[in-house]
Amino acid sequence: MFHVLFSWLKGVLQTEADVPGVESTLVACLERIFSTKHGASLIPQYMPFVQVGLRADSQVVRCLACKTVSCLLENFDENTVPAAQLIVDYDIYPLLLDCLINGNEQVATASMEAIKNLAGSSKGMEIVFPANDNEATHLRNLAAQCSSLGRVRVLALLVKLFSISNSVASVIHNSGLLNLLETEVHNTNDTLVTLSVLELLYEKIQHGTEFLSRTTLVQLLGSVISNTSMESILRSRAMMISGRLLSKENTFMFFDESCVKTVVSLIDERFGSLESQDADECESALEALGQIGSSTHGAELLLLSSPPAARHVIGAAFDRQGRGRQLAALHALGNISGETRPENKIMLNNEAEEILQHLIYESASKSPKLTPSGLFLSVLQQDAEIRVAVYRVITGLVARSWCLMEICSKHEIVNIITDAHTETTKMGMEAKYNCCKAIYWFFTSSSKLASDPALTGIAEKLQEAVKRGPYLARKLQEAQPVVMTAERF
Repeated sequence: MFHVLFSWLKGVLQTEADVPGVESTLVACLERIFSTKHGASLIPQYMPFVQVGLRADSQVVRCLACKTVSCLLENFDENTVPAAQLIVDYDIYPLLLDCLINGNEQVATASMEAIKNLAGSSKGMEIVFPANDNEATHLRNLAAQCSSLGRVRVLALLVKLFSISNSVASVIHNSGLLNLLETEVHNTNDTLVTLSVLELLYEKIQHGTEFLSRTTLVQLLGSVISNTSMESILRSRAMMISGRLLSKENTFMFFDESCVKTVVSLIDERFGSLESQDADECESALEALGQIGSSTHGAELLLLSSPPAARHVIGAAFDRQGRGRQLAALHALGNISGETRPENKIMLNNEAEEILQHLIYESASKSPKLTPSGLFLSVLQQDAEIRVAVYRVITGLVARSWCLMEICSKHEIVNIITDAHTETTKMGMEAKYNCCKAIYWFFTSSSKLASDPALTGIAEKLQEAVKRGPYLARKLQEAQPVVMTAERF
């Protein structure tokens, strides 16, 4: 039966099918067969057909052939000829590379998956990473000869291979293939290619951070951020990737602090030079600073740098001149204040805490509100999306006694936070509840505030709001009978 199917497929490949849909039907049938263990065991008998399929004009058939190679590699029987040896005997690997470079998106994806499966074995690694640098199939040579789209696909393949295992990542690193990514970032001729490569760099970060300390990635991102001749979107993306890269607590195990400080300084300088010129780039800079500030070490770095980079975040958080910028700054301030950190890591070291307090009081003194409580009330009276960000800021900041006093001294703030009808969206209700819970927790933990008779009413409001939970804001109403004329058809 399988021989008949393959013969039929060969006929379809060699002639134009008269019956519409016959090709796609046959391909779907074969794909389902090969996805089974028994079907995959028959693939070695039909490798010539796989060869033909990889060379086919039909993208659907080429995609099937790539998937068939994946099935062979995933399900090969150890008692038979190794799958990698079959790949060599039938010269399959160069055909897979051709599918990667010249196929459509589906074919390229299937080819990439097949090559990844091939590189998962020691024999397969020898095929994918040949010892001879002059081999036509060497990925460096392949990238040098193809179009910009082809280069992006080769680089995407490298990133996918990087995620297989530490041994494969080590081979890629030692071969210098990672330099291809860095070279493309410096290429300013094609913005879309550079954007794609920046995203690939970030994807690679997720799989092999331990190799990054031996590369110039941080300096590379810094060079993009500081390059005023590049497109704004590239600088924005570089800032966002820097933020994501430096957002984890263990990031500083893999990067020199001086490198991180340099990136923070470059973002700081770029934001200072932008002012209101490019709203998107401003927001990206604020979001990047917020990402960096989400870790304890990162937040301290933003506050202890000279001048403190966090001043931009706090200044923009209470500035109504640009809504998008204000929203990004408020969320960034929420991260820096510790809203996303575990309870035992909310507070920073003494010097950083003093600077955080100073910057907020300084910002308040320069505004018509004069006090932090006035600033908080002002932003809480804005739209729902802004309020969600403010709830996050207060949730983090109330761990500080000075902020807790500011919040409790303003009854209007407590009324908004405990009002059962303020928020109508799930996100808003949850953010408000978390904020209320944090205030209540630190309020009851403070013997000074909890024993103050003047604040008894605030304690009761907070307790009631916490008991009510995030979603039971509205009291249940009894069903009321309604009398009306029945509708008839």
